[in-house]
Amino acid sequence: MKFIDLRAQQKRIRSNIESRINHVLDHGKFIMGPEVYELESKLAEYVGKKYCISCSSGTDALLIPLIAKNIGPGDGVITTPFTYIATAEVIKLLGATPIFIDVYPDTFNINPDYIPDALNYADSIDIKAKAIIPVDLFGLPARYRLIEKYAEENNLFVIEDAAQGFGGSIRGKKAGSFGQCSSTSFFPAKPLGCYGDGGAIFTDDDELAFKMKSIRIHGGGKNKYDNVRLGINGRLDTIQAAILLEKIKIFDEEVELRNKVAKYYLNNSNTGFKMPHVPKKYTSSWAQFSIVAPSEEKKSSCIELLNKKNIPTMTYYPIPLHLQKVFSEYGYAKKQFPVTENISKSIFSIPMHPYLKKSDQNKIMEIINEF
Repeated sequence: MKFIDLRAQQKRIRSNIESRINHVLDHGKFIMGPEVYELESKLAEYVGKKYCISCSSGTDALLIPLIAKNIGPGDGVITTPFTYIATAEVIKLLGATPIFIDVYPDTFNINPDYIPDALNYADSIDIKAKAIIPVDLFGLPARYRLIEKYAEENNLFVIEDAAQGFGGSIRGKKAGSFGQCSSTSFFPAKPLGCYGDGGAIFTDDDELAFKMKSIRIHGGGKNKYDNVRLGINGRLDTIQAAILLEKIKIFDEEVELRNKVAKYYLNNSNTGFKMPHVPKKYTSSWAQFSIVAPSEEKKSSCIELLNKKNIPTMTYYPIPLHLQKVFSEYGYAKKQFPVTENISKSIFSIPMHPYLKKSDQNKIMEIINEF
């Protein structure tokens, strides 16, 4: 049994992907080839945004907008401590300060009601909070109506981190379309993934899109030797774009299949473990299916039994960001974000992908229900 079964997906579309790759090999435009622009057009249409700027990774998809907004020393960016390091890493890379706030215990997403506390904290350490990066954790979009309300009241630039949530939605509005700008990742394990690294940025803002396209290619202006600002080498290569063009054809179907797996898990749960919650009118893309055990001991026992039966598990995320050594200079302490810390001790994830057999789903739930 696979935690994520990319091979099963590949069997469906391998011949088409090989044809796409061969076409790139034939035309030889490996950097910013026609497939890149075709993909950007299709992704922008899918999300419902005016611009899609493809880039080399989900991390660069967060970094580029921050550079474009001149975020740097003396600035603060609000985000969650319960996510992958990339979200906060890009903030520190630019010399800005990550300001963490706690999450909801049921959705694991950032709790916007703590935004006023974050603003007060920023004032107390003499920095200016300029942006917020909510994360669509495990496939579920964050609570954007409330986030955007606070952001508008306090002049915060919102960057949606849709790396895990791409394919999800709120009231039919797609993940990747919230905030002034959104970012996603095409890392192979993501709901829509390529066969390497890749990412994309979405916005309706003409000026911001222009700047981000420039930053993506070394701050270029009229041509590659006209450099008008500092930038990075952040392009998506043509072969990865070609792969994604084939994968996006089956993406909606795969999200639907992921939701069927999740529905089976939820409907067949008879356990003291806390199952993930999807609010009404929200759709998750189920990047992961994560469960919270009643205790660390029960988590360990369940994982041990699952692994003995050759059922893989993962833990996202065992150490919250505010307790990571790399962020120690900011003085965050244990018990400062109790919901995050409690979740991180007892959460684990079980297999989730569109091709998971019903017999395997049943096997997994039979073991979990023993607890």
